[in-house]
Amino acid sequence: MRVLLIGANGYLGRFVADRLLADPAVQLTALGRGDDSDVRFDLASGSPGALTRFLDAVHPGVVINCAGTTRGGARELTRHNTVAVATVCEALRRSGCGARLVQLGCGAEYGPSQPGSSTAEDAVPRPGGPYGVSKLAGTELVLGSGLDAVVLRVFSPAGPGTPAGSPLGRLAEAMRRAMQSGDGELKLGGLGVQRDFIDVRDVARAVHAASLSAAQGIVNIGAGRAVRLRDAAAVLARVAGYGGALHELDQGGLRQSIGHPRAESDHGNPAAYPYPDGCGSWQQADVRTARDRLGWRPRINLEESLADIWMEAACRI
Repeated sequence: MRVLLIGANGYLGRFVADRLLADPAVQLTALGRGDDSDVRFDLASGSPGALTRFLDAVHPGVVINCAGTTRGGARELTRHNTVAVATVCEALRRSGCGARLVQLGCGAEYGPSQPGSSTAEDAVPRPGGPYGVSKLAGTELVLGSGLDAVVLRVFSPAGPGTPAGSPLGRLAEAMRRAMQSGDGELKLGGLGVQRDFIDVRDVARAVHAASLSAAQGIVNIGAGRAVRLRDAAAVLARVAGYGGALHELDQGGLRQSIGHPRAESDHGNPAAYPYPDGCGSWQQADVRTARDRLGWRPRINLEESLADIWMEAACRI
């Protein structure tokens, strides 16, 4: 199977690439903005026609789009999460390759949900910030394209390579600094928020399964269990061997410590959202569709993901 992977150098894309390269039946070509890509191409500025010519030359059976960004203002988010997807869809429509499209979406497309509930794919999306809006627009472009396509809505990825600006990345960095300085107490904000963390290697398995399946539409990819950030911090402390006290800051500190990195507006002023990822205090995925249509279940527990996050953080001591 010839696969074209877009965004192979990104956080999720790297693990998807590793998973596909381990399959002897896959012939992988990586397309992206980095010098180490097989083909350099910027989806946000490149033309659909140029991408179409490349598709016709390579003739992939599957195109996997892991490209996108969580950072920047509305303009940059739109370019990389919406316009880029429009380029992929238009190029596939023009091409004669007939490739299947696997698009990586995000749980932030749903926006806030009721505490205690599990969000299924038929939930009405109400993203609470510009990142979720830009990803939702990309999903709608894929669903309305008429292509053989599936969108995997990935909830909160964790594990090796976790960005330092993510909630778990911030926890690990704060703990590293506390241990390095011998600080016997660690003050953290936003620990009451609950998210559905899913290991990046399980995400890669889901992408692989989706590329081989006939599933279309939207499929949630998560652990199916919301975890309070306070509990994740306690596990991380145990994994790291940190014996100090964990103190939670008041509600005011919460707004600076959770979700995706805070976006900057086009004029350089901070965007005022109570939760930077726009998902409120609770998010939990209903993952039955992934089980039924992809034959996929998460395998890696959060403690293992946190151990890998800490291993990378500890190497910076």
